[in-house]
Amino acid sequence: MSLLLKNVTKRFGKHTAVNNLSLAIPENEMFGFLGGNGAGKTTTFRMILGLLDRSSGEITWNGEAIDYEKSNIIGYLPEERGLYPKLKVKEQIVYLARLRGMGKREAETELNKWLERFKVPEYLNQKVEELSKGNQQKIQFISAVIHKPKLLILDEPFSGLDPINVEMLKEAVIDLKNNGTSIVFSSHRMEHVEELCEHLCILQKGNPVVQGSLREIKRSFGKKNLVIHADMSLDFLKDFPGVVLYKQTSEGCVLQISSEEVSQEILTRIQGKGFIRKFDLVEPSLNDIFIEKVGAAYE
Repeated sequence: MSLLLKNVTKRFGKHTAVNNLSLAIPENEMFGFLGGNGAGKTTTFRMILGLLDRSSGEITWNGEAIDYEKSNIIGYLPEERGLYPKLKVKEQIVYLARLRGMGKREAETELNKWLERFKVPEYLNQKVEELSKGNQQKIQFISAVIHKPKLLILDEPFSGLDPINVEMLKEAVIDLKNNGTSIVFSSHRMEHVEELCEHLCILQKGNPVVQGSLREIKRSFGKKNLVIHADMSLDFLKDFPGVVLYKQTSEGCVLQISSEEVSQEILTRIQGKGFIRKFDLVEPSLNDIFIEKVGAAYE
């Protein structure tokens, strides 16, 4: 295990922002960090980075405390923009890279590689304020990864990006992981966490309410989703034994059912009543689990 948080608590006066959080974030993996606004995600990130002191608990990287000396092995992409709007992209990124121990020429070479990869080589000598929000996000991402960190913290990395740029950044993140970077990743978009992360933690008001491997979390959730597309009314399934949730769709319905057996009983009941185009039993989505555990949709 690379990054360990042990009984970490952070209080601001009487308010507890993070409460007794223990996490083991595996090496060379992407770890998902979820929670509504005010759940304590950013506070946790700032404690990992040493920007905020812990009220109690320990945070270690490979068994050693994280301090300023280790800033050259960590990359951080904050949710809020943190670039100097008046500086040119090249000046800014090279300056930040040199703060983390890179030589000027090496930093310039890496920067050019990243700009080519993101299909924006012409931004090298443009001021940050002249770029669109999405392109500023690309530059901020480059600033977080240019020094090839061993630990990368991404707080809402895809916010403000169109789908094409999301895919571009996603590929870059996956490549970094495959090359040995440990990544802690927070996103409002459940499907991104589901697609990219093997382990995750859901925080609510500073407390971990769900944590572990995504596969195990889904398996232990118990409920399943059943998608039915049919040419007849399925309203009677609202009150069918074992149906937890019924949602009508333009083509039929989506049900949340308590067990796989219920799907067989439903199939028996609807056979012969009309044409069934789709009958698909799918595992619960991360969104279903989040709503169940936190009691609200993710804002």
